[in-house]
Amino acid sequence: MIGNSKVTKILYGGDYNPEQWPEETREQDMKYLKEAGIDVVTLNVFNWAMIQPSEEIYDFLELDETVKCVTDNGMSICMATSTGAHPAWMARRYPEILRTEFNGMKRKFGGRHNSCPNSCAFRHFSAELSSRLAEHYRGQKNIVAWHVSNEYGGACYCENCENAFRVWLRKKYGSLEAVNKAWNTHFWGHTFYEWEEIVAPNLLSEHFEERRSMFPGITLDYKRFMSDSMLENFRAEYNAIRKWIPDAQITTNLMGLYPGLDYQKWGKYMDFVAWDNYPEAAEGPADIAFKHDLMRGVKRDLPFCLMEQTPSVSNWLPSATLKRPGEMRLISYQAVAHGADTVMFFQMRQSMASCEKFHGAVIQHVGSDQSRVFRECMQLGAELRELGDATLGSMAKPKTAILYDWNNRWAIEGSSGLSLDIEYPEEVLQYYRPLFAANIDVDVIEMQEDLGRYQLVIAPELYMVKPGVKESLEKFVQDGGTLVLSLYCGIANENDQVVCGGYPGELRGLAGIWTEEFDALKEKENRFVWNGTEYPGRYVFAISHCEQAEGLAEYQSDFYAGTPVLTRNAYGKGQVYYIGTRSNAAFYHDFMKVICEEAGIESCARELTKEAPERMEITRRSSEKGDFWFCLNHKEEKKQLLLKVSVTDIVARKTYAAGETISFAPYDVKILRKQEAVK
Repeated sequence: MIGNSKVTKILYGGDYNPEQWPEETREQDMKYLKEAGIDVVTLNVFNWAMIQPSEEIYDFLELDETVKCVTDNGMSICMATSTGAHPAWMARRYPEILRTEFNGMKRKFGGRHNSCPNSCAFRHFSAELSSRLAEHYRGQKNIVAWHVSNEYGGACYCENCENAFRVWLRKKYGSLEAVNKAWNTHFWGHTFYEWEEIVAPNLLSEHFEERRSMFPGITLDYKRFMSDSMLENFRAEYNAIRKWIPDAQITTNLMGLYPGLDYQKWGKYMDFVAWDNYPEAAEGPADIAFKHDLMRGVKRDLPFCLMEQTPSVSNWLPSATLKRPGEMRLISYQAVAHGADTVMFFQMRQSMASCEKFHGAVIQHVGSDQSRVFRECMQLGAELRELGDATLGSMAKPKTAILYDWNNRWAIEGSSGLSLDIEYPEEVLQYYRPLFAANIDVDVIEMQEDLGRYQLVIAPELYMVKPGVKESLEKFVQDGGTLVLSLYCGIANENDQVVCGGYPGELRGLAGIWTEEFDALKEKENRFVWNGTEYPGRYVFAISHCEQAEGLAEYQSDFYAGTPVLTRNAYGKGQVYYIGTRSNAAFYHDFMKVICEEAGIESCARELTKEAPERMEITRRSSEKGDFWFCLNHKEEKKQLLLKVSVTDIVARKTYAAGETISFAPYDVKILRKQEAVK
């Protein structure tokens, strides 16, 4: 993944911040970390103030001591650039570096994510720090990756950003006339006559609440601009590192479904994708798996890096729920099952003070190797050492894709007149969860990806249709693919302007329907019958008419009773389904089962077992070394798996013959490879 020949196993480790502890703890830390099997540490994540105590001085002495310490103890290093939080002197001397919030409040020094991405001072100092770090450590052979900043996020609405936004708009549109046309500024007399009249869209200007805007086209472009601004920060540091280390492998840590940045655009500029997995207690295994698949899709055909997770407690959640015994191991292997080539934590030693002092760590406040958490980390470290390089570089090869697009999400969330009860990520998950339950591998991709490798494509709530997407979907279906569309599809173009001529706009011919109206009812259900079973319709009801399409189910009540809620349209060699409401889990389970059978989509466990036990996740990664089935028991009870083929458990080094049954303890994981594939 990180292009370093010295990496011969799944890297195991995470953030190490010895500068937060007395110096005498380092020797004990090294003993414990080696005992736990830790072989990589991320250093220097938040050390800008330590390294650069003033504008003129750079001091690497303490970091050098840490680098020497971990190097002498045989560990690899992921070197961070520390630019996620600027030092106090910088805010005092250059106050324009501080952000302005969405409500217009100017920030003071404090916290992280507090640097204006369009501040000339911030851009200068952050790139300079990265350059000096790279120059200083360019000969450090055990640095296997570079980690720029930390969890980019938030937004800024200051004058720096307003001025930069105008420059961004000039580059994108070329003229003020084109801007006015794209944003439809004739509405409410909002026409701009000079570039300086354009301001940042927030509660002081275009917004009547945080989510919705009076001019969603402006807000949509500002979200794109802010994502691009932070991407420019990343690229400036990236280039500063590459100037000194041409073959450096450089990344930053993404955050799954985080709404603020267009990760699919960012992925084009990252050498590999890294992300931080902190699931909430209410999230099920499918929701976590979806985020892994989404992150893998940001840079397709490459494994990703699990940069952070907690071995026990995430202190940021409303309830600090412990991971149950075995759960940390399970969730770590789930990341590997979906494409990770690292397992890393925040952090190695628990902080003594400040807001993350109760966040979990490998070495807890007790400072001992006798805790339950430490013993579990040590067990996982031993297993990853035994696993070696067996799965490195292997990838899933799905025939099913789900479209997910950040620009589409921004457009939906910024528009008034659409139901606030339908959240875009949740709409996507309605279709992903039954695929997960059926152990069907899925790619999560942006809407402008090549669809040629797939047999089934699902495009939930494809409200925005970017240029070329209509043609791509048409070719996919004409060539024999199956396409599933849902609510609000095809309504707007990339500027969030409605495509006139009847919903679903450019997709009307493909879907074979005309949707005349949408009814949004929060408290009232409708019903429909499909394949002999009655299901509920909830929240939103598309009132449609079949043109070329065939109606498969109809609403049972209200004035639109008898109109189609579920349709199918034959198009070329393929077919297009449309679902015009939100239903329940039973419907999506039954519907996706039928669709997958029609499209020839099979469980990745079909060759391994006749029937996988309930809530046992089975996914597959493949490489020239063979096919690897990751079998994960997500239940707090024992499970049995009856084999159809002979396999080897590559961690336990145990073989099983076809017809044998493998037992799984609660939260247990096994990685199986066909015996014939072992060389």
